[in-house]
Amino acid sequence: MVPESTPLHPSASNQESLQQELAKLNASILAHAPYDGHFELRLPGLHVVRGSRPHKELVHGLHRAALCMVTQGAKRVLLGQDAFEYDASRMLISSVDVPVTAQVIQASASEPFLSLRLDLDSARIADLVLKVFPHGLPRLQKDQAIYVCPTEPGILAAAARLLELMARPDEAELLGPLVVDEILIRLLRSPVGGRVAQIGQEESQTHRVSRAVSWVQTHFDQPLDVERLAAMVHMSVSSFHLHFKSVTSMSPLQYQKALRLQEARRLMLARMMDPGTASRQVGYLSASQFTREYGRFFGSAPTKDIAKLREQGLPA
Repeated sequence: MVPESTPLHPSASNQESLQQELAKLNASILAHAPYDGHFELRLPGLHVVRGSRPHKELVHGLHRAALCMVTQGAKRVLLGQDAFEYDASRMLISSVDVPVTAQVIQASASEPFLSLRLDLDSARIADLVLKVFPHGLPRLQKDQAIYVCPTEPGILAAAARLLELMARPDEAELLGPLVVDEILIRLLRSPVGGRVAQIGQEESQTHRVSRAVSWVQTHFDQPLDVERLAAMVHMSVSSFHLHFKSVTSMSPLQYQKALRLQEARRLMLARMMDPGTASRQVGYLSASQFTREYGRFFGSAPTKDIAKLREQGLPA
């Protein structure tokens, strides 16, 4: 299934400017990522990633609400039945934290996969929305957690300046937040600005679902009381189910299950826990149920799956 937000390639008029800004940004990312891995930079919420080869296996993880830009290579993110591919011509935006599977699909030693991620602060977006949309927000037809749009040279240029500031501590602290605001303003003024604005609007369905998501993340090892969760975000149970699935592509129980299974996998891989201990740690009362659901989610039983991950040398 191809999501309705699948973008077109950038126009020819933008191509030259796009390539110039990509060259600057690639150099900046390589300076902050001297080898393969994930690097958190000086400014909170700013990250860069480098990888020298495509992923053979799908990688499971929690995708944060963020602006993600691939400056070299390509990546695919799967959420429910939807597949989102993005590269240097397309940016990915996530408005809610969601469990996903992802895969770097284009990378090599000579041209490594390079990406930048800027976590989205709902409070900061709410402040900027008042300036960008003084007469009210545009009407949206659909809420969803992940969407893609054409990469804009202005955002790339601001991102390159932001990474350059990270090498100068004094300027990074003073000027970095201003450049982040520039990136957010440019994003709000883009064709997907109305969607981004929903992240900061307390009464929007996206923001309400995000509040519910935060609660589930904090209490994923506890029984899920959907009625209580719906009341917390001021929705009826039926409306809550409808909007939660519309945004995240899964039901609240499916969301909780994904978090539980991902955390159990991390505990077994990083802390050497046996499957029984890990399953109890994340809230499972039945070891057999845990094994069945783990196998359906990851494709093999816990012991076999962890052995394969260790053999491949994948990080926890």
